[in-house]
Amino acid sequence: MSYRLIRPLLFALDAERAHHLSIAALRMMPTPAPAPHDPMLASMVAGIAFPNPVGLAAGYDKEGRVAHKMYGLGFGFAELGTLTPLAQPGNPHPRLFRLVEDRAVINRFGFNNGGQGAAADRIARYRRPTGQGPVIGINIGANKDATDRVADYVTGVRCMAPLADYLTVNISSPNTPGLRALQDRAALDQLLGAVMAARGHDATPIFLKVAPDLEPADVDDIAAACLDHRIDALIVSNTTIGRPALRSAHARETGGLSGAPLHDLSLARLKDFRRLLGTRLPLIGVGGIANADQAYARIRAGASLVQLYSALVYEGPYLARRINAGLKVLMTRDGVANIADLVGVDA
Repeated sequence: MSYRLIRPLLFALDAERAHHLSIAALRMMPTPAPAPHDPMLASMVAGIAFPNPVGLAAGYDKEGRVAHKMYGLGFGFAELGTLTPLAQPGNPHPRLFRLVEDRAVINRFGFNNGGQGAAADRIARYRRPTGQGPVIGINIGANKDATDRVADYVTGVRCMAPLADYLTVNISSPNTPGLRALQDRAALDQLLGAVMAARGHDATPIFLKVAPDLEPADVDDIAAACLDHRIDALIVSNTTIGRPALRSAHARETGGLSGAPLHDLSLARLKDFRRLLGTRLPLIGVGGIANADQAYARIRAGASLVQLYSALVYEGPYLARRINAGLKVLMTRDGVANIADLVGVDA
């Protein structure tokens, strides 16, 4: 059935209830075989073999229930979470809003999840040895009431690293008060030093996810800290607390804005980091990507990989498959043999 036919039914439901229904539907879907190798789209990033560059961003599969099934929808990798050491309910309802006129979403979930221990048991049941199954990243955060947030991230590294192809340190959600202060240079040095020490000799790559709402000095400090602490990749970016011109009645809701209005801001931050970092650190572009042309532009601007989530609300579950097909058309047009050859050509 075409997604255009069922979308009005889903949109008639509360946004969070529709989200849970989609998770339930995916849980009933058979686990797909590993994605076939495509020499045009496959690449190595941070020592990981990605079958294609289009990933599912964190926030959709918060509990690690369906990340291993995303190959079946065309994704080359999936990032689950955010997971915190202890279970927490998140913020009060309602906390998820569709801004249909703007093709956007506002959320203020607040890291609602059942805790890393429960998720670890679940993920361990479906994880295959690294390299033999879906590429899965695990996004970790701190509990809202944590007295020592750095310690929470250290706990996350120790608990989740054995189950992940990569870990993402999420310090950029606007829905946990004070969390974004960890992007300040002194706090970031303390955090990344502790996280990398906790990883120890474990080979699990560590990615850092940052906000789009950064001043030039912030970008400089974050880039320097990533290099100093040898972070494996930088994800640019999370949701924005800014409010560009929006038409929806939900425009004034508090929380992080994602979707189409985030596109230009996220692309600008990606270009900022590419200008500072060059090829020394892989970048992952996130924010407002809804078609192959936008993914292509993000890769040309310096992203080795891209992620999406909000666009699925408006474009349907097989968007990743369509973007990958479109990328191949664009690459063929431009005479590009492999997606890695495209990274940063416009930088």
